[in-house]
Amino acid sequence: MGICKKTAAQVAATATVKVVLQDGKLEEFLRPVKAAHVLQENPMSFVCNSDDMKFGGFVSAVGADEELHPGQLYFLLPLSVLRRPLHAEEMAALAIRASTALMSGASSSCRCHKGSMAPLVFPAGGGDRVVMAERTGW
Repeated sequence: MGICKKTAAQVAATATVKVVLQDGKLEEFLRPVKAAHVLQENPMSFVCNSDDMKFGGFVSAVGADEELHPGQLYFLLPLSVLRRPLHAEEMAALAIRASTALMSGASSSCRCHKGSMAPLVFPAGGGDRVVMAERTGW
């Protein structure tokens, strides 16, 4: 039960379930975990697999009983973006958020709850109005 530091190479070699939280932090699990476990503390959110996200594509949720698999990257997103097309700006913001979270996680200890970014901005409805997520939630 000593200090558990990982180098970037060790993190890459260790396949973990990686979930980018709404506040920009990275949460990692060493073995498969159900989406419901991640959602317990985030009831107004949903989990989506980064591999299923496409420009202009609709965002779909991973089922609560579905297992999140090591080696995969997932996002925890607000329910307001569920089943609506992702705009290019949103995809870019999510990519930056994931990159920052992964870099922070690579240099942190085994429990990867480090790093934070500026809030994401999602258009509300179809107009010019936007909804900003707070640093501590959406």
